[in-house]
Amino acid sequence: MRNDAGDPQMSAAEIGAMAHLYRAEVYRSTLWRTRLDTTTNWSVVTLGIALSIAYSSPSASPLPLLLVGILIFFFLMLEARRYRYFNVWRARCRWIETHFYAPMLDRDGCRPGEGWRGVLAGDLLRPRYHVSLWIATGRRIRRNYFWILLIQTCAYLGKLMVHPVPMTGLSDLVARAAVGPLPGALVLGFGALYCGGLGVAAFLSLRHDRRRMRARSGWTSMG
Repeated sequence: MRNDAGDPQMSAAEIGAMAHLYRAEVYRSTLWRTRLDTTTNWSVVTLGIALSIAYSSPSASPLPLLLVGILIFFFLMLEARRYRYFNVWRARCRWIETHFYAPMLDRDGCRPGEGWRGVLAGDLLRPRYHVSLWIATGRRIRRNYFWILLIQTCAYLGKLMVHPVPMTGLSDLVARAAVGPLPGALVLGFGALYCGGLGVAAFLSLRHDRRRMRARSGWTSMG
C-alpha cells in the first residue's frame, strides 16, 4: 500500500526504526548546537580580556583590540564550520518532523511532499552540507558575531579617541592607529576592509536565505 505522496506504507518495525533515528538525529543536533555556544563564549571572553588590557590605563596600547580581531575571526570560521555540521542534523530532524510526525498528527491538514523518504534516505547514504561555508559564516555573524564585532570596533575607536588624551582632530586618530612601522591609515583601512568583508558576507547570506525561502515549493526544505 502507498500513502497520498506515493510512498509505500511503513510497517510497525520500520516506524520504530524511524523513531530511533529521530532520537539519534536530535541528540547529534543538540550536541553540535552546544559546540556552537562554546566558540561564541570564547569570542566574548577574549574580547573582554582585550578590553581590560586596553583600558587598564591611559597609556595602555590599543593593539590588543586589533589582535583580538584575529582570534574572533578564527573563532567565527570555526563556528561556521561547526554550524555546517549542526545544520545537517537540524535539517534531518525537521524533515522527519514535517513529513513523518506532522502527517500522523493531522492527516488532513499536512500533505507530505513527493518522495520525501527518498530525499532523507539519500542524505543518510551520502551526507553533505546543506549550506556553504560563506552562508554559514554569514548566518553566525547575523545571529551572534555582529554584536561582538560592533563592541570590538567601538572599543578600539573609543580607545584611540580618548587615550592618552582626548583627540583634537582626525589626524590624531590616524597617528594613534599606527602599529610599529605600519602607518595608521593602513591599519584603519585594513580594519574597515575586515568589518566590511564580514558585513558583506552577512548581507549576502541574508539575501540568499530570503531568495531560497521564496523559491521553496512547500513550507520546508533541507538546510
